[in-house]
Amino acid sequence: MTDTSQPTPFLSVVVPAKNEAENIRPLVAELQQALEGRYDYELVYVDDGSTDATLPTLRAIQAEGFGRLKVLCHARSTGQSFAVLSGARAARGTWLAVLDADGQNDPADLPGMIEGLLEAHGADTKVVGVIGHRVNRRDDLVKRLSSRIANAYRNALLKDGVPDVGCGLKVVRRDWYLRLPAFDHMHRYIPTLVQAFGGRMTVHPVNHRPRVAGVSKYGVWNRLWVGLVDVLGVWWLKRRAKVAE
Repeated sequence: MTDTSQPTPFLSVVVPAKNEAENIRPLVAELQQALEGRYDYELVYVDDGSTDATLPTLRAIQAEGFGRLKVLCHARSTGQSFAVLSGARAARGTWLAVLDADGQNDPADLPGMIEGLLEAHGADTKVVGVIGHRVNRRDDLVKRLSSRIANAYRNALLKDGVPDVGCGLKVVRRDWYLRLPAFDHMHRYIPTLVQAFGGRMTVHPVNHRPRVAGVSKYGVWNRLWVGLVDVLGVWWLKRRAKVAE
């Protein structure tokens, strides 16, 4: 449950992590550099059933006095979508930022995304989020090819106008995030779901970096084929949501 005894921070940054021990300290340091002095924020790491030193590393950072860090631990892996949802439910911020734990998303992009989002939200309150667009992907050929196929199929069916819905870097009002339907892989369809329920997310170009440590959790099967099935479910949800408006 959210702790209501503490002041509400402006921003909660949620990072789902599974077996990313080597990437934790560099990413935490980059987040501090990007956000300290700019925003009142908290950092919520969700250890999603890691079998490496992810959890001990996070506990060590807490013990070193980084009071902004909150650590949640899943006894077994529930997947990225539910790890993010756990973090969102435990978070206290008005705005929720999400990024991947592998270091490929650049925390330096967050201030620009947030400032652009606040400006857009001030002009139109239906704008409740922003998602990154990885203009120069730094993944291997298999990932880029599978993503290209999946995105073409998704765009044809969902028609949401978002060029890179799979980008892990996004900022959205936390109350909006928590009202969205929860299902496995939902994190890939946040802009589409927000649209279905009457909101809108803008797009912001972001940096994308190669993974320097650890191993990717996604291959052809869970990136491409599972995604093709998911699109049908999201299409159905989108149609049902429009009927309910």
